[in-house]
Amino acid sequence: MTGMRFLFGTGGKNADARHIAGEKTEITVTQPLLYTPQRGWGFVTEENRREQESLRLPELNSGFEPVWWYQDEEIARLEMGEDGCRNEDDGVRQECGGRNLPVLFKADVKEEGNYRVRATFTACGKEEEEILLFLGRRHLAWKGRLRGGQRQSVEALVNVSAIVPRGKTEAYPDTTVDAALAGRGAALTELAIEPVTCPTLYIGGDSTVTDQSADYPYAPGASYSGWGQMLSAFLKDGIAVSNHAHSGLTTESFREEGHYAILYDRLKAGDYVLLQFGHNDQKLDHLKAEEGYRENLDRYLSEIRKKGAYPILVTPIARNTWKGLDGTYNDLLADYAEAVKRLGRERKVPVIDLHAAGKAFVMIRGLEEAKSWFFPNDFTHTNDYGAYQAAGWVAQGLAGLSGKTGLDGEPEEADAQSAAAFEKLSSLADTGGFGYWKPGNDCHVLQCPERMRGKNAPAAQEELFSDLERPEEPLKRAEALPMMIQALKFFPTNVYNDMFEDVIGHEWYAGAVECAWQNGLIPPEMAEGGRFLPEKEIMLAELLAMLMNGFRGRMHTEEKELPGLEQVPAFAKRAVRESAALGLIDGTGDLNGPVKRGDAALLIRRLAL
Repeated sequence: MTGMRFLFGTGGKNADARHIAGEKTEITVTQPLLYTPQRGWGFVTEENRREQESLRLPELNSGFEPVWWYQDEEIARLEMGEDGCRNEDDGVRQECGGRNLPVLFKADVKEEGNYRVRATFTACGKEEEEILLFLGRRHLAWKGRLRGGQRQSVEALVNVSAIVPRGKTEAYPDTTVDAALAGRGAALTELAIEPVTCPTLYIGGDSTVTDQSADYPYAPGASYSGWGQMLSAFLKDGIAVSNHAHSGLTTESFREEGHYAILYDRLKAGDYVLLQFGHNDQKLDHLKAEEGYRENLDRYLSEIRKKGAYPILVTPIARNTWKGLDGTYNDLLADYAEAVKRLGRERKVPVIDLHAAGKAFVMIRGLEEAKSWFFPNDFTHTNDYGAYQAAGWVAQGLAGLSGKTGLDGEPEEADAQSAAAFEKLSSLADTGGFGYWKPGNDCHVLQCPERMRGKNAPAAQEELFSDLERPEEPLKRAEALPMMIQALKFFPTNVYNDMFEDVIGHEWYAGAVECAWQNGLIPPEMAEGGRFLPEKEIMLAELLAMLMNGFRGRMHTEEKELPGLEQVPAFAKRAVRESAALGLIDGTGDLNGPVKRGDAALLIRRLAL
């Protein structure tokens, strides 16, 4: 690629004129044309997302996902003015509690690599507004406040490479650069893209690190975010971030599922690799801190060094978890953090102690105040505010690499080369403006607007204690989960760790499946062969088994015998007896038959905590 420059606005004389200026293609865009592969550039809205499957995969795009009740709506109102293209979103902001619609633009650069992107944007509102610029897979490039009419230009480096999207089993090619401009009335004025040769900072890790997607309409407090996607905001021009962390990964599955291969195949001498795992390793007996976990990390270190690149270990970020009995902090990852630090000392690998920084942060603020930096009702995964905070700590760790060698027992010449490499990376960490991104009043889950209720919303997502649509129809497994989660007061989540091969992370019910699985609602017998069968009609005995799995963990239960119990699947018999003792069933219904939607709602309503 030779480079391209887009000029947005109605000031040009010729609509969508293009010409070659030296070695750069210059394109004047006077209309909000939508992206198509044939055109190779354009804006992204709900309209072309519906038409192009590739635009619905967040890992291949800007990472903004329309909330489910807007999936069939055209809410984007792109307007091209003299200052560029903006989203006229006042109606949406009012309807959605102040959230805004980012302007999403996409350009095909034809090949992988690192690119310098220069974005110019203009504040079109009357008052000072906070504006954010995301590049690539929702990597934060700039945040700040601009007065009405004020113009800002930002330069940042973006890495373009293949990736394994969530729910997929193989790498998807990607040769596009995305820009997302979020802020009330902010207009995208100019975008220039050109290839650049520079080191790459690769990242491997789990859901606390990965490039998380965000709701559209957007609010930073109610958007999942991994610190890897915020790190670019703390790096100077001279290095590009390539994040291959994914939800649910361990030090083992990072390799087995093909994510590490993408990184390793592209890794070259002089690059850097940040590794942070532990949250999922601790769930598996063979990946204990000083056993499989340490062994896997140690192997990565050797392989990365063989390529002439420089590994850096990061201890797992701390959770906002506390003990209910005495109110003290409950450190669930201490063993894994210590294992990382010991391995770093033994292999002479720099270690950034993110665990200690995060732990101190939540302990100073306490359980309730610290919640503002985490996704609502989630004590592990940060929102955009928390991820920005954590990325700042990582950047501080990078800035402290000056004087490190990262080699053990190597020749003096190689040791000096390593020291110079870490000195260079240290100089690229920009922590001069590091400060808290103060959480606003948006740390809440977006509620379905009144005008949309019952229109595009899946019925199981509607208010539990309101009249349910189609009460005579059989209830499906996926529809039952949100009802039970709400009634039993479990914390919902939008993260999905791909535990079932027939549940894809982009489905509206994926978060409910994750929550139900984490809290033990789903009997293993209902998920044989790694399939949950979300569209299957749920039998009454199955519904009672899931419901009582959640209820008995909160309340004391007794049991009562019923006739015909021998016909009930073994995994559900206890739940049926408990349900009879609670008066939920009287033995007249068909326990092995499907449950009507209305009957299920009445039953679950009676058990709501």
